[in-house]
Amino acid sequence: MTVSGIRAALAADPGLGAGNVLHKLIEHGAALDSPGMTFDTAVDEHPAGHPLTLGELRDAVAARAAWLSEQGIGPRDPVAVYVTTAADTFLHFMALNWLGAIPALMNPNLPGDVAAEYIRRLRAVGLLTDADHRRLLARSERGLELGFRIDAVYDVTATPVGDPAAAPVPYRHADEDPIAITHSSGTTRMPAAVTQTHGNLFVGTRLLRLKKPRARGTDRILSVLPAPHAAGIMAINHALCNRSELLYISRPDDGPAVVDAIESWRPTGVFGFAVTWAELARIDLSERAVDSVSLWYNTGDCAHEPHIRHLVTAGSYERVTREGVQRVPGSMFVDGLGSSEMGHSAFHITHTPDTERYGRCVGQVHDFVEIKLLDPATGDEVPVGEVGLCGMKSASLSPGYWNDSLNTYRNHRNGYYLTGDLLYRDEEGYYYHVDRMVDAVDLGQGRWLYTAMSEERILKASPDVLDCTVVAVPTDAGVVTDVLLTLHPWADPHRDWEPAVRGALSDAAAATLRSVLVIGDDKLVIGPTGKVRKFLMRQRHAADAVAANTTAADATAADPTAAAATAADAVTVPASTAAAESGAR
Repeated sequence: MTVSGIRAALAADPGLGAGNVLHKLIEHGAALDSPGMTFDTAVDEHPAGHPLTLGELRDAVAARAAWLSEQGIGPRDPVAVYVTTAADTFLHFMALNWLGAIPALMNPNLPGDVAAEYIRRLRAVGLLTDADHRRLLARSERGLELGFRIDAVYDVTATPVGDPAAAPVPYRHADEDPIAITHSSGTTRMPAAVTQTHGNLFVGTRLLRLKKPRARGTDRILSVLPAPHAAGIMAINHALCNRSELLYISRPDDGPAVVDAIESWRPTGVFGFAVTWAELARIDLSERAVDSVSLWYNTGDCAHEPHIRHLVTAGSYERVTREGVQRVPGSMFVDGLGSSEMGHSAFHITHTPDTERYGRCVGQVHDFVEIKLLDPATGDEVPVGEVGLCGMKSASLSPGYWNDSLNTYRNHRNGYYLTGDLLYRDEEGYYYHVDRMVDAVDLGQGRWLYTAMSEERILKASPDVLDCTVVAVPTDAGVVTDVLLTLHPWADPHRDWEPAVRGALSDAAAATLRSVLVIGDDKLVIGPTGKVRKFLMRQRHAADAVAANTTAADATAADPTAAAATAADAVTVPASTAAAESGAR
């Protein structure tokens, strides 16, 4: 059957969903020697980089399903998956779905103590892991308790020995059946466990990828999305349903490795998060062979303008000209705003070298999404041009948090899911993201400090700045702001950056500016998905300030003439702020 015929058959199948794409493809006539998936690590007897056919992919998944079935894993059993590679993540995701079980996919960068507590809260019946992560769990105090709280720990090196022919009949999913538990990056240490169903996680794939023409640049996809994320699941289902070739690499935070993969594999599209584009901004792409790329696809946090402009000048894409369709230098960047809870990006905008709609514009709303911007205090819809808290209705939404009805209900209001994002809408229906609610600071008298928008302005005004983080901290004297800069290699780290930063900020933000610091990457508090954790950055600043005050007090006691050294501000983080740091994504 042709690709268009398979896509049409899939689009018309009401039983197709996020948990059974592999089986439905074969059922609808996809050839077993057609594309399956390619991984950057070995899969069974196949070496790293071997393009698994659809038949080889099915056999690898069936072997693992057979082995897990023999261990007693069956429908509705939650099983934690804490592994290193994309291959182990997706092969076991598909195998557990084959059995009707519920894989809880965990980011491999989660610290052992956080992972152990997360698994405990899942009430998982089993854990699939590898040697490195078993050691991480063993070193944590909570991990020592897992043997008494979890039925079985399975090593992923054992699961491939199952007999594919012995795999049971694939489980038949209904739309409301959970097919995965994915976790948000979280703004505190403990991520939120987000339930994904057969139906909700397939809405975008069905309506955008199957019922519309195949998107340009998606015939050969390189995915650098975190594999355990909801976006990772959607990426593999997108590729499989559209019969695209797909290479999935396991280290999305390694910019040089991403460029190396582009040069060697020659993808037409690259899927990733904003953190990957920041890493690529360090690299002169004009010196690299990235001309095969016509599409960069971003989800999660929206990307910064300088990072987008850096990418759209690279690659090549097809454009309609007076002489017909021609391939021209440059590429397209599809941006949006999404989260694990949204199930799919709610917004979309396409940038090319010629576009100028930036300023953290996330575009317009997808057809299957309803958005209202709400006053955080009253819940009333705010007028055009005014910043409000994003409320969302969509069939793509997660039904809630696993084993956590409190936060499931807390994050809904008047029938809308509260995404935690602050946006405003212009007269043309375009939405602009200014900050996360937990990172925005009320300065009083109607003035607000939006940290994300401040970062956007600094990056646009200072081309020598690679990335920046704005950390606003409450003190006894009011809010103070520290701006942390990471520079391009050619920039002067000894330059006085304060005037440029101050000039880029709004008047309200500039009035709070305390310091501008050039730092290395090692000074940032980074979460498992590569995002800066501003809540923990505020805590670090608080601890540093207390330590500085203690040192100054000791010095004053030893030398009364040093009293001026005690002038440093004492920094506190209110308990109410800490309690509010349960944001998603």
